[in-house]
Amino acid sequence: MTTPQTLFAKLWSAHEIMQRGDGTSLLWVDRHLVHEGSHHAFANLQSRGMKVNAPNLTFGVVDHYAPTRTGDVAPDIRRMIDTLGYNAKKNDIRLFDLCDPGQGIVHVIGPEQGLTLPGLLINCGDSHTSTHGAFGALAFGVGATEVAHILATQTIWQRRPRTMCIKVNGTLGPAVTAKDLALYWIAKLGADGARGHAIEYAGTAIEGLSMEGRLTLCNLSIEGGARLGLIAPDQVTFEYVKGRNFAPTGTDWDAALTDWQALHSDESAAFDREVTIDACEIAPTVTWGTSPEDALPITGHVPDPATLFGAKREHARLALEYMGLDAGMPIDTVKVDQIFIGSCTNGRIEDLRLAAKVLSGRKACIPGLVSPGSAAVKKQAEAEGLAQIFVGAGLEWADAGCSMCVGMNGDLVAAGKRCASSTNRNFKGRQGRGARTHLMSPAMVAAAAVTGHLTDVRPLLEGRL
Repeated sequence: MTTPQTLFAKLWSAHEIMQRGDGTSLLWVDRHLVHEGSHHAFANLQSRGMKVNAPNLTFGVVDHYAPTRTGDVAPDIRRMIDTLGYNAKKNDIRLFDLCDPGQGIVHVIGPEQGLTLPGLLINCGDSHTSTHGAFGALAFGVGATEVAHILATQTIWQRRPRTMCIKVNGTLGPAVTAKDLALYWIAKLGADGARGHAIEYAGTAIEGLSMEGRLTLCNLSIEGGARLGLIAPDQVTFEYVKGRNFAPTGTDWDAALTDWQALHSDESAAFDREVTIDACEIAPTVTWGTSPEDALPITGHVPDPATLFGAKREHARLALEYMGLDAGMPIDTVKVDQIFIGSCTNGRIEDLRLAAKVLSGRKACIPGLVSPGSAAVKKQAEAEGLAQIFVGAGLEWADAGCSMCVGMNGDLVAAGKRCASSTNRNFKGRQGRGARTHLMSPAMVAAAAVTGHLTDVRPLLEGRL
């Protein structure tokens, strides 16, 4: 009789080549995604006279520094993009460059191109690599030294994380999205609530999510401290993958499908930790502070540090000071200066469709930028008339890239300005020095654009869903 296994355990053992005496495992890497920030690792290889071990399993993407607006590109940004191009060409790596129709944010184009498949081990020098776990893949971000090791050997040394199951039962309410679910559990458990764990999401609310929603949820796993997040592949997954550029075809598809259907946790498999959430508890959610865990329902009030204890009290005091908020104020009275829709968290076509439902026939009363997650998403949004809705509402429609999520390409929020943002991090200065970021779903961002303050999107979507 075999011991029931979690999905994570099955994936780990399938990729484990050997184990050291200290328990650290050497794992085979199926896909290695690199972007502009990988230049240190390429330089490391070059200094040792080495080339990339498996260029056919390595893919380059221009995303963090990708300019999203026409005009001159700053020399330091151009240098980063050109350096990736040089390293890709020298090592025979497929590069999704600026003018490539497949260009976009690495965590958007991986699934979009069919590079992300169930059962794979996927690494990238970016913490939000956890996104790809939505397909039942073992996907996690790595540091520069590890990037160099993967480039040289197509393997990585890793200590096995503990396992955690977050089961979400029931159905999410109207206009409540995967972003709200993610912010909800991070606020509930804390930014280090899943530290050292591999999360498997399960339950009827998870099964009811689209692939886009699952990608958003797994993307934000890292913000709750997890090493990675994953969801067992099902029919929703298989239908999304089929026909993608790099997906298997013919008999290879049939064989892959048979393998993928076995990728799930056994019925009585044990996790190191289990958390259960009722989906009906979740409302549209926004952040008030400087950590994704500083989140509350849009119907809530900014917390009073005096009611908190220990480190939480000091964190809240400093966060309110930075964000320019008063304790106890209703969160939906907070005025914003601008909005941003995009990023690897919420720059997919489904995100743009929902935001456009809010904005259709309405005008934004504050400025804002919409940057699709990929060139393909941009093309599709324009074909569906979504871009015209954004422009008609008074928002700026830009090219694909990481854009104002992190501002490396020059898309920034000015110091002291407040931004309603569909991105993943609200750390101090994340969108620019002194910028104040409130995280929320793209629909909630669109609602803020219409009213000029943080707003419950549900009334604005009545009759439109």
